Amino acid sequence: MEEDKFMRDIVLYSHSGSKNHGCEAIVRGTAKILDGMERISLLSHEKDEDLLYKIDEIVDVKQGKFPINKKSLDFLKAYMALKLKKDTSKMDVLQFKDGLNSINEDSIAISIGGDTYCYSDVYNQVELHKMYGKKAYKTVLWGCSVEPKLLEDEKIAQDIKDYDLIITRESISYEALKKVNENTYLYPDPAFQLDKADVKLPKGFIENNTVGINLSPLVIKKENSDGITLKNYENLIEHIIENTDMNIALIPHVVWEHNDDREPLRYLYDKFKHTNRVVMIEDANCMELKGYISKCRFFIGARTHATIAAYSTCVPTLVVGYSVKAKGIAKDLFGTYENYVLPVQSLDKKIDLLNAFKWIESNENTIKLNLKRNMKSYKNKSSEVFEIILSMVGDK
Repeated sequence: MEEDKFMRDIVLYSHSGSKNHGCEAIVRGTAKILDGMERISLLSHEKDEDLLYKIDEIVDVKQGKFPINKKSLDFLKAYMALKLKKDTSKMDVLQFKDGLNSINEDSIAISIGGDTYCYSDVYNQVELHKMYGKKAYKTVLWGCSVEPKLLEDEKIAQDIKDYDLIITRESISYEALKKVNENTYLYPDPAFQLDKADVKLPKGFIENNTVGINLSPLVIKKENSDGITLKNYENLIEHIIENTDMNIALIPHVVWEHNDDREPLRYLYDKFKHTNRVVMIEDANCMELKGYISKCRFFIGARTHATIAAYSTCVPTLVVGYSVKAKGIAKDLFGTYENYVLPVQSLDKKIDLLNAFKWIESNENTIKLNLKRNMKSYKNKSSEVFEIILSMVGDK
């Protein structure tokens, strides 16, 4: 019992909800890495989503986002900051204040948002870390990517420095963060640990001869020329249908109402369904989606964790990316991100995606061999993370 006296509870936060199956995959992968920790709770922005996909079977799911109390002193202070300084972060963070009830002085608070430091609302994350960090025993930034240029901002750099531990998922972020916080380590994204489910393939999904395709509204918004992303996907599908014997599976990975992969994918399905060579995969949990992706011959993905599902099952993959995370993960797996990542911002002609796919196709065997040779040792690195967290949990 003396040892239990110093065992600390783990509180995972910055989880947006499991209708983003990348977020779900991070939770499941993290729970697998931390298997053996007795007390793991999850502060969720959307608890109902996590119950829908049965996350409560692996961690204690709690609501972490609440309506703002407009009669509080904190609201008044945040309102003044908004009006006088145009600072929205102090107002936005009030949604998460009640999450403090799930954190105590013995808690290790782990931010599992992954790429929350890659987006425009990064100051919200700074304020949230500051708020939870004041109460928690220690804080951890987990499985993260951070745009290096953000660290030129003193406020963000100080926030990064204040974490007790940082686990980055790719080397580009690692090199930048290590300069700011010496307690920074490089390990694979937790989703590489995700188990895949056995799935029954629908009619038209030919195992090991189907190209899996994922597209997101988020990536489309990052394009520099209106409509160019869809034109590229259409041109690629036309090529596959007319020049190969492969079929196509359209696979969503995020199904939020405001950000639903099924919208652009259904557009593509409706355009090509008459060929009887295109299959639409409906919503499923991240383990089932990984099951479908693992049966593909190639995968072309916009969502990071859809591509991680492909990488980790040794499927040759082309990433249609927009940020440091896509480049960093590919670089660590292959030694370079060139030819493996096509930045959506670079799309200029409708043949750009097709040309990038042709390179993947012509190097299929080499890519597959490299993944098979390296994936086991790459994933096994995560066992070291458990020891790091264990030492923190058992710290007196």
